[in-house]
Amino acid sequence: MFRVLLATLLLAAALPAGAADGNEILRKVDRNLEPESYEMYRKLINIEPDGRKKEFVLYSVKKGRDKVVALFLDPPSDKGRATLRLAENMWLYIPNVGKPVRITSLQSVVGGVFNNADILRVDYAVEYNAEGIAEEKDSYILALKARTGEVAYDRLKMWVDRKLLLPTRIEAYATSGLLIKTLYFKDIKDFGGGIRRPAVVETDSPLYKGHRSVMLYSQLKKREFPDEVFTLNYLSRVEDLRK
Repeated sequence: MFRVLLATLLLAAALPAGAADGNEILRKVDRNLEPESYEMYRKLINIEPDGRKKEFVLYSVKKGRDKVVALFLDPPSDKGRATLRLAENMWLYIPNVGKPVRITSLQSVVGGVFNNADILRVDYAVEYNAEGIAEEKDSYILALKARTGEVAYDRLKMWVDRKLLLPTRIEAYATSGLLIKTLYFKDIKDFGGGIRRPAVVETDSPLYKGHRSVMLYSQLKKREFPDEVFTLNYLSRVEDLRK
């Protein structure tokens, strides 16, 4: 169970003098994964146990550490939908359907194994505190605890490449210690502008046996946005950012 794992990591936390602090590693992981403010495109692929696939294309923008917007470009049935996240508050905008509606972190606007917290991810250091750190070959292993009860996962176990300071695997746990899902970070790519990170994130879950979801990143680059972009009134105009 995760509680036993956490105790083990805490015992192993006495690293040599000068070793990096767990929260400092986490902050570096955040910035190595993505600039603080950026735009990017992603393809999300949900894979059924029988091999059938459903794909979505999203344009996403982020400002600071906890403001995220994602716009659906494909499939045509979802085109124009947009989601907004401000810290732990999330909304879904559907064209021609009145005002945006509240959504939760554990729901999923795309179905599959990725939930809204995965799709509209804010900085890990905003949501989690490092309670333990261990070393294993070429990796740090961070034991992370949610800072509040509003976070999608109560605890994370994160493997971090010691040289690149990028995650290679994350296990997400519920308060009970139940493993909810595992995320795998693959295919490190140079996006330009000093951004070099995994271009593929895959996930599976013991709760959805045989199902997999994949997130493919492209055109990730630094970009600044006015605060107006991250408001409910702007959701109908997110497409204008791409012009």
